Amino acid sequence: MPFREILGQPTAVEILTRALGSGKLHHAYRFEGPDGVGKELTAFALAQSLVCERPQSGLACRDCSACKRAIVLATEPPNVPLHPDVVLIGKGLYPPAVLGTSSPETSAIGIEQIRKMILGRVGYSSHEGQNLVFLIRAAEELSQGAANALLKTLEEPPQKVHFVLITSRPNRLLDTIRSRTLPVRFRGLSDEILGRILRTNGIDPSGIPLAQGSARLAMDLADSEKMENRDKFFELLQQAILAKDLGSALEVLGKKQDDREELKLQLAWVLARFSAHARSIVDGDESGAERMAQFHRIVMSTTRDLDRNGQPALMLESMVTQLRRV
Repeated sequence: MPFREILGQPTAVEILTRALGSGKLHHAYRFEGPDGVGKELTAFALAQSLVCERPQSGLACRDCSACKRAIVLATEPPNVPLHPDVVLIGKGLYPPAVLGTSSPETSAIGIEQIRKMILGRVGYSSHEGQNLVFLIRAAEELSQGAANALLKTLEEPPQKVHFVLITSRPNRLLDTIRSRTLPVRFRGLSDEILGRILRTNGIDPSGIPLAQGSARLAMDLADSEKMENRDKFFELLQQAILAKDLGSALEVLGKKQDDREELKLQLAWVLARFSAHARSIVDGDESGAERMAQFHRIVMSTTRDLDRNGQPALMLESMVTQLRRV
């Protein structure tokens, strides 16, 4: 993925290409912004330039073996880059056998992954003599132990070692992690850019108005199975808000909700629906639009609580209780 193919992020691209061209690249970046706006694509473009065998003005040639392997993921788990000097880190990415653990990571990027995949590698030179690049996907999911284990290396890495922390929730990172990384900010994509991305991939662009600037959400909106499930959740939530009592409201939604990540995705869709409805009625129904805004604030607060590892079932119950009071 060459930098020129990164759409809608001219400032981020300019910052990085200028640093590569001048040879003054920072050793640790923090790519922050909404999901689905190109942060990970840009991280791979940076990694490609750093391991390229024949860089041109600091940028990847895109033709050498290193360039190709840097951006191609293995087809079998773990799905990580084929280039040995581009190391991808992420929650649940590596099986227990690789990490030397008895169970898979389910709630956070654990300290074992940091020790095995970063600390165990960083003391050695790169396999192919260029740079060693660590890309940490959803870095806000670093456990406290993992983050603390990373701190010293992140602050003073060996020469030719680079880090990119990718996050949509930078406030969840430890202050010490943020202070050791240079932020590069990414913004939501315009409807025009989203349209170009969807058309290129042969995807129906009708969901763009609800996509909140995210190509990932826009693609999900075109997935009929995913949308059927999320529409059903939204319908059940509306029924719960109108139910006669709290007990029956919770029964409508289901008494147990254990899948944190799926609940977060469902709530993201609820937020999009509330926002769209508020925009459609704001001129003719001011009180209705204000009610939608209150709904939006409550759901957003629930999403933040889930990010802080709140129990999904309890968070859902609390959210429904608050929505029924509006």
